[in-house]
Parts: sequence; structure tokens; C-alpha cells
Amino acid sequence: MMETKNGRLFFDGCDVTELAKKYGTPLYVYSQTAIERRFDELRRDFLDRWPGSRVAYAAKAFCTTGMCRLVERAGMCVDVVSGGELYTALAAGFPPERIEFNGNNKLPGELELAVDRGVGRIIVDGAHELEAIEALCAARGKRMKVLYRVTPGVKADSHDYIVTGKKDSKFGFPLDEDVIYPAVERAVAAPHVDFLGFHFHIGSQLFDASPYLQAVEAVLELVRQVRDRFGVRVSELNLGGGFGITYTTEERRPYRYYLDPMLERIAACFDALELPRPAVVIEPGRSIVGDAALSLYTVGAIKEIAGVRKYVAVDGGMTDNIRPALYQAVYRGILANKADAAPAETVTVCGKCCESGDILLRDAALPAAESGDILAVLSTGAYGYSMASNYNSNPIPAVVLVKDGRDELMVRRQSYEDLIRNQIIPASLNS
Repeated sequence: MMETKNGRLFFDGCDVTELAKKYGTPLYVYSQTAIERRFDELRRDFLDRWPGSRVAYAAKAFCTTGMCRLVERAGMCVDVVSGGELYTALAAGFPPERIEFNGNNKLPGELELAVDRGVGRIIVDGAHELEAIEALCAARGKRMKVLYRVTPGVKADSHDYIVTGKKDSKFGFPLDEDVIYPAVERAVAAPHVDFLGFHFHIGSQLFDASPYLQAVEAVLELVRQVRDRFGVRVSELNLGGGFGITYTTEERRPYRYYLDPMLERIAACFDALELPRPAVVIEPGRSIVGDAALSLYTVGAIKEIAGVRKYVAVDGGMTDNIRPALYQAVYRGILANKADAAPAETVTVCGKCCESGDILLRDAALPAAESGDILAVLSTGAYGYSMASNYNSNPIPAVVLVKDGRDELMVRRQSYEDLIRNQIIPASLNS
């Protein structure tokens, strides 16, 4: 999607330096072509090969009405983890039956919205949640399809903040016998829910299939036990997401690298049990949008500390990309208006927030930077916009969608008026 023409960086056919002039910076730029190619890969290598399979795009990676429309047009489902994400999908006209509601500590109002609008699945995170869903459905004369999220006790190789499948996790049911089987028994007996099966998610930005296979084995043992103890056939398994992407030098794996061995094990287990093969669901988010976008900044102040470091400051920072500060995430940057120039110096790119930890690129090799240059930081499509904040009262940037040289606004830039729209001076302070 990226190419250089006459020394300038182009993304999906658009000159990003011109995009910076047109829309201002900071700016998120998403390639529609890149997103659609990921959906095509998932369709070819998963949906077309396993009957009843579904892809539920993990909206937490990037959730806007426009993105939900792209997911809907691709024929995929969407996985939401909050009332706000659910509302966004519904506002985009997303079919509620293709929405799967995940996440821990779902609030009463969020569950009410999900039940009232008829979402396709609720992925139950704890026993208290099943009771709440059952009560809501009973009061409304409805039934809800549910899966149980389990923590299979797998330690994945990733940053500890984004590892979610180990036993010590805030998510899901642990596999302790005195916890999971009584919980399954309650779900099977509940008159207002249809218990379909199990869900797991072991972490994010993973490049090794081994933890996935360990998790599958743990869940398949649950499948056997549920059949033997309760005479219940599991009809659906959700394998989560977490498939890694390239930020700098990582080697991205194709989806089949992760999925083929898991599907083989599932097929073998269900065939041996003489059970119909289940519907299988995955929840990719980052791997769909992460490297389908870049962020644009304008270089401002440049500060050199002799013998120590050279700082290049830009007009964004941790408010539009918190991941370097939160996870020590590493990105690659290009001076978009000097895209074919050779690196000339090693600099640290910092943001404008009043925090020493507001660093976007540390020790980055760039051409000689000057005030007014346009910096493109690559692979920022996941968890940039969705984790953006108004810290220091900085407005959240705009989002632009590009395809084949066409650019369209996807999210308007916040104004200063937007920042204080909901603020009220108490009457007692006006006297």
C-alpha cells in the first residue's frame, strides 16, 4: 500500500503530505484496500474451509461507524466489549444478530441494550453475568445464546498487560473443577439461555501457534467432560484472536499458520466423539487494521543535547498513541516529504504532552529533520484512535479513509468546543 514517488510517501494511492495539508495533523490514515485484503484472506483461508465458521472483528482495535460498515459489507460479524462499541455498531446499521458481546464486568444497562436489541451472542465472563442475563431474558420473554469464556491456563509470549489466557486473569472462568462444571450445569438448566460452548483468548501480538494449541487441548477436554457429565453437545467454539503483525522487524504469519493446526485438532476430537463438528469463531482485530493505517504528524521544535540525545518534537504523542508509553511498543517512522532520503541521524521523536514518557520513537534513524516536515508513523491502525485521550486537553485527531487515490473523512477532528461541550460551571460558582 506504500510507495515513494518523487521523494514523497504515498499510501493507497494518496500523497500523505497532501493529506496532512488538507486535513491537518495529527491524522490517522486508513487504507481501505489493506483492510479488504485481510478480509479476503480470512474468507479464503478460514470461512470457505470450515462450514459454519465466523469471523467476528474485534472492534476494540478500531471502532467507528465507518469501520463497522466495512465489516458489515465484508459479511463478517463484530465482537464488542462495551455498551459504547455496541451502540456504535448499531448506529452504523450493523445487523444485531451478527454482533457478539464480550468483555468482563458488563454493566446492567449494557446487558439490557444487548438483550433488547437481540445481539447474536453474549460471551459470559462469570457466574454473576449468567444470572443477570437470565433475569433480563425472563422479564422480556426472550432467550439468549451464550458461550462461556474460560481461562485455559496458558502463558503466551507477549507483554504481560496483553496476556489474557493465564489462570491469574480478570477474564473468564478458571478451569477448576469446582468452578467450571457447576457453572456449565447452571447454564444448561437455565430456561432463558441457550448454552452453545466455550470461548478463550490467550493474548495479543502473538507469533507462536503453540499456546493456541495448548488452549485448544484444554477446551477440548471440557467438551468431552460436558458431554459425559451432562449429555450436552458443544456446538460452538470461539478461539479468540491475538495474531501478531509487523511493526518493525517482526515476521507476520498467515492466518492459516495459527488456524490450520487448531482446526485439525478440533475436527479429530469431534470425529472421535462422534459429534457434529462445531461452528468455529475467531476474533481478529489488530491483524485486520493494525498495519492498514499510519499516523501523520508535523515536526515542530528540535532540541539537541550534546553527547546525549536529539529530540524531534511532533504535534501529537501519547494522546493519540499511548502504546509506546503503556507497553513499550516500538514503531517505525518515515519523513513523508523526504521519503527517499537516506537516514542521516539518530533521534528520539517525542510528543507535546507534559510527560517525560511521551515518546513515540526512541533512537530512530531518520533523514535530517526540520520543523514543518511530515512524519509518518507506520502500523498505527490498532489501538491508536481507540485508546486516544484528551490528556492536556488535546483534541483527538481526525481519521481519513483512503483507497486508490481517493480520500474521505471518517472521523472529524475534535475542536476545542468539543472538549468542553459537556462541562458545566456549577451555579454556586457563578455568584
